Amino acid sequence: MSIESMLVEKRLKGPAMWRGARGQCPACGEKTMFAKYLKVSETCGSCKLNLGGHQADDAPPYFTIFIVGHIIVPVALIVERAYMPPLYVHALIFGILSIVVSVISLPIVKGAVVGLQWALELHGFAPEAARDEKEDS
Repeated sequence: MSIESMLVEKRLKGPAMWRGARGQCPACGEKTMFAKYLKVSETCGSCKLNLGGHQADDAPPYFTIFIVGHIIVPVALIVERAYMPPLYVHALIFGILSIVVSVISLPIVKGAVVGLQWALELHGFAPEAARDEKEDS
């Protein structure tokens, strides 16, 4: 499948976000989105999609904090009600658990955000014709 045919097709948000969450190119599905832990590749190695135009900025950390908070706080409350451990045990266990869950979920969330940006044609992911049209205006 060529990049031109992929750009003409309708970009579905769900599949694009799912591919991004798995670290795959939102257009072709090849595992080439990340060059490093959170560094997005400049281009896809398979379909040559320019991934360098993304601007995820603060959205992935914000969503990650939101997700981690909704996982950790209920578990901490359940542990407190069931076992009533000392405060230092809470701090140690849930501090480490928060860091681990954040480190695991941050690239997943960032990939999903980049996939959504691609599907919505935001931040440099618009088709070439649409970008050229906007620049001429």
